[in-house]
Amino acid sequence: MTQMVKSEMAKKVLIPLLVLSLLAAMVGVLARTDFVRAEEAPQLPTFNIPALTDEQKTSALPNVIVVATGGTIAGKARNDDKTNFQNYAAGTFLMADMVAQLPGKNKIADVSTFQFGNKGSGGYTMKELYDLSLAVDAALEIYDSAVVTTGTDTMEEIAYFLDLTVRSEKPVVVTGAMRPWDVIGTDGPANLYQAIKVAGSAKTKWFGTVVMLNDVIYAAREVTKTNAHRNDTFDAPMFGALGYVDDPAVRIYRAPARAAKAGTAAWASPFDLKTISKDSLPKVEIVYSYQEAGGGAIRGLVEDGAKGIVTAGTGAGGISSALSTARTAAIRDKGVVFVSTTRTGSGSIYDSGSGSVIGGDNLNAAHARMMLLLSLAFTNDVSKIRSWFTTFGTQDVEISVDENTVLSTSVEEPIVEPVVTEPTPEVEVPAATDVVTEPVTTEPTPETAPVTP
Repeated sequence: MTQMVKSEMAKKVLIPLLVLSLLAAMVGVLARTDFVRAEEAPQLPTFNIPALTDEQKTSALPNVIVVATGGTIAGKARNDDKTNFQNYAAGTFLMADMVAQLPGKNKIADVSTFQFGNKGSGGYTMKELYDLSLAVDAALEIYDSAVVTTGTDTMEEIAYFLDLTVRSEKPVVVTGAMRPWDVIGTDGPANLYQAIKVAGSAKTKWFGTVVMLNDVIYAAREVTKTNAHRNDTFDAPMFGALGYVDDPAVRIYRAPARAAKAGTAAWASPFDLKTISKDSLPKVEIVYSYQEAGGGAIRGLVEDGAKGIVTAGTGAGGISSALSTARTAAIRDKGVVFVSTTRTGSGSIYDSGSGSVIGGDNLNAAHARMMLLLSLAFTNDVSKIRSWFTTFGTQDVEISVDENTVLSTSVEEPIVEPVVTEPTPEVEVPAATDVVTEPVTTEPTPETAPVTP
């Protein structure tokens, strides 16, 4: 009996002690977790953005900074041949020297420059674009507006990345050129001058990032390059221009849907780069569908570590049966997130409302990749990614007329993604006998690293 009493007393003493020990251990783990999180806070780059001069501070003109990354606009013709429109070294001239050559700039703005890098647009990594976005935001803490110069090959992707990540509401105008700076008939100086004019006008404040070439202003989300050589290559197939630049006027005839949210929390994108490390940016790829397309592209990209894949499908986003089978396996086995777009160049792919295949609306594949890449950098929750695509990514018009009336074009019921109706067996296709010559790159890039912050 005495032994039983002692045992019961021991239990009464030991159990509370065990509970206290467990609580202490949990507090310790939480403390260590918070410590680890604090240690893992992203190390943000810094940039040597030029300060405003005393003259600029007192000037009535707007302060515009040109953030230069290179591209054709800073290109130099090979062998000093001033008629060499397609054979040149992109990213050769420095922006400070280029701005110094612009006549009449002092009548439109006080212009400063920051040389972020000097190479072709296709040579930039996603980590470098992370730095570029933060550099633009840092510049806009000082200046009224910013012009970003880059190559035209991937200009639409760089511009949309900035549109999705720059936090400032101030104007950001992306421009470039189709001909190098030093050839006859170059479009570079005019595009640079007009971009400074647009930025200085402040007429695109709250628009997000816009693209301006050939005197035409486009929303970064909507614009695409449509021709390999022509100066009027950029267009927005479904929407057209936002406005035009004439002498001396900057005319804006429509605003992107985002501008309707000016001054509200809904205006800002969900992608604040200051809260993540550049190492968080995942691998996201694009797969193109075509007649009897095999599934090897998806399988290979998943094996290579792709966390997300955008499909550029036929018609309303359809893909071949082999691609569909590979997509299903990638979702089931690896948790890969897919976005469906069309290869047609225009048209909307509506979202089904569930599953791991998200409708890309009217984003082209290149734009949808940027949206998916950033989404996956911030969350693995597919429902959250879908909500971002169908709100910030879609950017349809929703205007509150008064407290009881809202004008909205949002789709209330989900539209089911089109089903693949043409299953095709995997057939071994004989190799072609004719050798196809690879086209010469129109935007060669010298091995010049970007200026590291």
